[in-house]
Amino acid sequence: MLITDDTIMNTTTRRSYSLPRGVRLSLIGASAALVAGCASVPNPNPQDPWEGMNRGIYAFNETVDGALIKPIAEGYNALTPQPARTCISNIFNNLGDAWSAVNSFLQGEHVDFFNTLGRVLFNSTMGLGGCIDVATMNGSKRIPNDFGVTLGVWGIKSGPYVVLPFFGPSTVRDGVARGTSFLEGFSSTGPIMAIKDVPVRNSIMGLWALDARAGVLDAEKLVNDIALDRYSFIRDAYLQRRHALVQARRTGGDTSQDLPDYSDADE
Repeated sequence: MLITDDTIMNTTTRRSYSLPRGVRLSLIGASAALVAGCASVPNPNPQDPWEGMNRGIYAFNETVDGALIKPIAEGYNALTPQPARTCISNIFNNLGDAWSAVNSFLQGEHVDFFNTLGRVLFNSTMGLGGCIDVATMNGSKRIPNDFGVTLGVWGIKSGPYVVLPFFGPSTVRDGVARGTSFLEGFSSTGPIMAIKDVPVRNSIMGLWALDARAGVLDAEKLVNDIALDRYSFIRDAYLQRRHALVQARRTGGDTSQDLPDYSDADE
């Protein structure tokens, strides 16, 4: 049989694949929302000088989330038993605590460092790899911390508010910190990249993102009920929380606490 260029082209055409129609329409709608939202805002918030661009990216994120991510997260909540979801969330929180411990050390908060390190070790052993949050059961509170807070403690200003594609609310400082943390997590020394089985590694990454999205579904309902302008509400809440976290770390706040007693009280 003679193979011609036409035969190759026809075979390639028959084997070509395209995105599902619903996905393509969602992406088109998201792109349109992005362009429409990039119009300038007459009187932008002083903390949000790029509000026009940010609203466009926010609209893009909302469109993609509503068409793809949110329905999957709702299905995950509906089909996965609550104990299994709690176990999965605890495991990812335990991994996050390890990064919080590093940031407490970088901030010079040695009590918080040892407290959080104790949480990680205790949950990783007695808590079956973090599935059970036995540290909290024994009185150890989780201390929220990240590299963005560390940069704030070091005196770096937050900079303007910015909405990141797919990641959502941030500031210039937090965006740089998030990128640094992301690269570290996916470096050759990161815990995720240490998993050599690519399908397993990708599945864990997907489950992490799914768990994070499913965890804010209830909060999203609350925002929808009380917010007249979702964009402004989310921006103001984010900026206030980040400011409070940095100030608490600078002043000692209520994040420093005595090391908990992990011994069994019934012994």
